[in-house]
Amino acid sequence: MLSNYLNISNLCLFFIVYYEFFGLIALELILVSTWANGQYFPSEHWHEGYLVTVDSDTLSGLLKYDLENDLVQIERNGRIQTYSSRKMTFFEIFDGVTENYRKFYSIAYSVNIDYKVPRIFEMLYLGELTLLTRESIVQEAASPRPYQVYGRRLKHRFFFVDTESNITLFTNKRSELLDLMAPKSNEMKSYIKKNKLRLDRLPDLVRITAFYNSI
Repeated sequence: MLSNYLNISNLCLFFIVYYEFFGLIALELILVSTWANGQYFPSEHWHEGYLVTVDSDTLSGLLKYDLENDLVQIERNGRIQTYSSRKMTFFEIFDGVTENYRKFYSIAYSVNIDYKVPRIFEMLYLGELTLLTRESIVQEAASPRPYQVYGRRLKHRFFFVDTESNITLFTNKRSELLDLMAPKSNEMKSYIKKNKLRLDRLPDLVRITAFYNSI
């Protein structure tokens, strides 16, 4: 009887461990799925707005953008038209989720020393030092190994434009930012430290740029 009792106990223990281990995995999968599906990716939605072509025509309708391929689609009168960054100069949308008007420009950008191509940038702040961004959807690990699961998130690459229209890709380095803001670097150091601002967060970088332009 003792042997039977031990076998039953071991079997129960096995099921408890099995349930806890795989139950946690299942729970994590659910949480990761919720995390991934709960993200809002603006480029996957249609937005009310308007677009200005290189011929200076203004077209109003529902817009959907693709910054990775530098394309904009506009739905008008039941038809969808596609414009590349070479065929448009500007578009504006109202993002219903963030409740913000967002402005995008087609700007010539150097891909090497002597070659420029038009790319679509979102204007975050316009001033003596202008802040632009390009967003993309990236896939990354959302759980630790050994049962690694991948999810999606929105990634921003930031660019600064000076008064000479030079566009500089910003790689979120503090020293790089202070070089760009060299005339006012001491004030900027204090402001960033005092307000505990992060250089890789869009709201913080907009705030930093606005402060720089105000002093």
